[in-house]
Amino acid sequence: MNKNPSNKYSRKPESGLTDIRDFNGVIVGTGGQGQITLLQVLAQAARFEDLDFKTSELHGLSQKGGPVEVHFRFGKNIFSPLVKEGGADLIISLERQEALRACYYASKEAKTVFLVNDLLLPILGQKPFPKEEISKVLKKFSEKTIFVPASEICQKELQAAIAAGIFLISLASFKGLLPLKPSSLKRAIQKNIKAKYLELNLKIFELAREKAKNFDF
Repeated sequence: MNKNPSNKYSRKPESGLTDIRDFNGVIVGTGGQGQITLLQVLAQAARFEDLDFKTSELHGLSQKGGPVEVHFRFGKNIFSPLVKEGGADLIISLERQEALRACYYASKEAKTVFLVNDLLLPILGQKPFPKEEISKVLKKFSEKTIFVPASEICQKELQAAIAAGIFLISLASFKGLLPLKPSSLKRAIQKNIKAKYLELNLKIFELAREKAKNFDF
């Protein structure tokens, strides 16, 4: 497997977005996992880099535990907030079963990367999908599927499993999967996270920086 970010982006982790087409992302998970906060942070980071940013919140936001799907797109000039079928560059799943819902937006032609929190949240009345089966399905749509135990890491290190989303977007930036500078992301966290949660989220950001060295992708 190619260990480097997709070559359609001519950037290093601190170089930002340069001479590339629009970037298309999808975040899936369940209600209560902080998707709106993640969008606010990403939007602010893009603005710090003078990029146009559009987002769409599709469904499930009012129901804790229900499926949530949000889109984000950024570049020089963005007109639609929605990611097209098979058009996602990056899909972040905050729970591994929810990744299956996002396959519609993935394709090998778009070189979609799946970055999946290796977390299982049981669905009432349904038998959980085995991780191996999920991985097998995702690989039909993507040549790069990455499972990261983000919730486990955040809980073990900082007793903050709820902050797995911030960990994942930070990790994506440090590893070059998300063409926004880590420094822009950090500034966006400082600007958008409430004061009482800011110290914790900055620690999560730094934890992602540290753990990025250990992930070989």
